[in-house]
Amino acid sequence: MRGLGNVQVGRVHIHHYIWGILLLIVVGACGLVERTPVWRTWMGLAFGIGLALVVDEAALLIELKDVYWNRQGGISIAIAIILIGVAGSVLAFTRAPHAETTTR
Repeated sequence: MRGLGNVQVGRVHIHHYIWGILLLIVVGACGLVERTPVWRTWMGLAFGIGLALVVDEAALLIELKDVYWNRQGGISIAIAIILIGVAGSVLAFTRAPHAETTTR
């Protein structure tokens, strides 16, 4: 798509974890003022997207330099897999079972 490529400010490349952090800040601020179920659903989706953008580039945050395509970039993949596994497990084991509806 046009306009969705690399973003640069001057000669500095803006990595997508920056957009993830900004999205997490917006969701956090919205969560302080809005508590309706519909908004909470959308905020949950936006939070997941923002967190994925940050986790995807964890190696860049750890090394504080562009190692994404180097061997150290494998750290990012490992961290992402571990976090997804832990988060998925927590959700799977803590989710309350749905109440079954019965008809009379």
